[in-house]
Amino acid sequence: MWRYADIALGLGAVSLLYYGLLKRRKKLNLPLPPGPKGAPLVGNLFQIPQEFGWETYHEWCKEYNTDILYLNIAGTEFIVLDTSKVATDLLETRSSLYSDRSRMPMINELMGWDFNIGAMPYGGLYLATLTYDRFFMRNDTSRFWRLSRRRNRRVAHHVLHPAAVKEYRPRITRSTRAFLKRLLDDPDPLNIIPHLRHLAGETMLSIAYGIQIQAKNDPYLEMSRVGLQSLNSAAVPGAFLVDSFPFLKYIPAWFPGASFKRKAHEWRKVSQGMLKLPFAEAKRKFESGTNTVSVVSTCLQKIGDGFEDDAFTEETAQGVAGNVFAGGSDTTVSAIASCILGLLEHPEVLKKAQAQVDSVVGAGNMPELEHESALPYITAIAHETMRWRVVTPIAIPHLLSAEDEYKGYRLPAGAVIVPNAWAMLHDETEYPDPFTFNPDRFINPETGQVDFTRARDPSHACWGFGRRLCPGRHMAFSLVWLAIASLVSVFDIEKAKEKVRVVGGDGVEREEERTVELTHDYISAVSLMPKPFKCVIKPRSKDKAYLISESLLQDHD
Repeated sequence: MWRYADIALGLGAVSLLYYGLLKRRKKLNLPLPPGPKGAPLVGNLFQIPQEFGWETYHEWCKEYNTDILYLNIAGTEFIVLDTSKVATDLLETRSSLYSDRSRMPMINELMGWDFNIGAMPYGGLYLATLTYDRFFMRNDTSRFWRLSRRRNRRVAHHVLHPAAVKEYRPRITRSTRAFLKRLLDDPDPLNIIPHLRHLAGETMLSIAYGIQIQAKNDPYLEMSRVGLQSLNSAAVPGAFLVDSFPFLKYIPAWFPGASFKRKAHEWRKVSQGMLKLPFAEAKRKFESGTNTVSVVSTCLQKIGDGFEDDAFTEETAQGVAGNVFAGGSDTTVSAIASCILGLLEHPEVLKKAQAQVDSVVGAGNMPELEHESALPYITAIAHETMRWRVVTPIAIPHLLSAEDEYKGYRLPAGAVIVPNAWAMLHDETEYPDPFTFNPDRFINPETGQVDFTRARDPSHACWGFGRRLCPGRHMAFSLVWLAIASLVSVFDIEKAKEKVRVVGGDGVEREEERTVELTHDYISAVSLMPKPFKCVIKPRSKDKAYLISESLLQDHD
């Protein structure tokens, strides 16, 4: 016989089910967010710009008077978040729904970047799309099922949290001093970007693996350059049709139109080389007892000591080290190069920074990371650089794992969520005159200290969102900060001049010297990168040139 409690429970369950169905039906009847009208079948595929898409997305948001934009690219639904408020409401407040990643077959399944923590799935929706692969594929796509984002992120936090990063400070300092020496010996402006790549690669390789690179033509650095270049090309939304139609990955490489398969095959060799070769060398050094402190040595030591955390395995150690090596390279290069452009356009900022460094560090000394609290203007320059020319204008897309409703709009499950970090960091309400490089916006004029009540801390958008924040952000900022402090300490940075022949009013041809104005041309990719530019970088004095050479001889390890 039914008891009253059972009947009440049953009625409650039916009521909840009915309420849930009504709520779902209500959501399905809601309109999608506004956006440009697309064509049949392909939607907005041919409207998506191939370059600098973040600017177009922002213009569309203004055109449709919205801060949440809907796009359909050949059946894949995209939701662009254009303001910080929307990003906070969805990616932070509702992070349990918005922390997954889109499938990205080109990068993860064909190119072999499935070790990338930033691309790993968070919940079950992504994995559900791999059911077919689980049972019918004959390659290693099903490896995704064995990878644990939480384990990898736990290990990454352990080796990259602020206290742990302090152990790597000598490596950051050493590679920065070596960068200054290369710049002193070879100030050709066309080599600034290669010098910066060497700086970033040397730092990350040392921190991740404890490996010292060769002075020239280092194979690890070349592998990193090619690998990151291919990753940046493939990560742009809409770059490859296989990301919208995953079944295309089964097309044979020889099939007409399958050039993406041939590219992926070559790029996979590089990504797997980045993952495995330096790890093998670091493991060999660890086993021989010749290792130094690094991400790999820390992990292997814990494994050997029987550390009670099942996250510490050789696979996770290899993956986390690969993330450090790959993830910190292009981001730091982009930020430091953009800072140089900002200083070139605003020599008064350089002079103010030099004055503060000179007063704090003193003659005959170089800036150290320990000086950070005493050099607030350098910190302001670093933050303004990250805002002014945000390294990743379109943050790595998230994936909506369940149907949602926001501002009266229906947000469909499986939609790719694209945070427009560029728009957020150029919001005039947050940053007046946002396209001007102005570190003083973060400085309190009365105290001279960094004050984020005057302008919002750019960290709200430049390092990712919600549960997908970049785990290496503390280390990356330290490298950027020390590079900026060191550059302004020992070098003068000026616009280049060129001689041109002009005809005067008297008809006589003369030779004049003119300033070469900057074009601020950038390569449009996931990581925004300045194109080579002309400038003059020279030591501030003979004493500074001597200091650069002497500081490199000091042992910082």
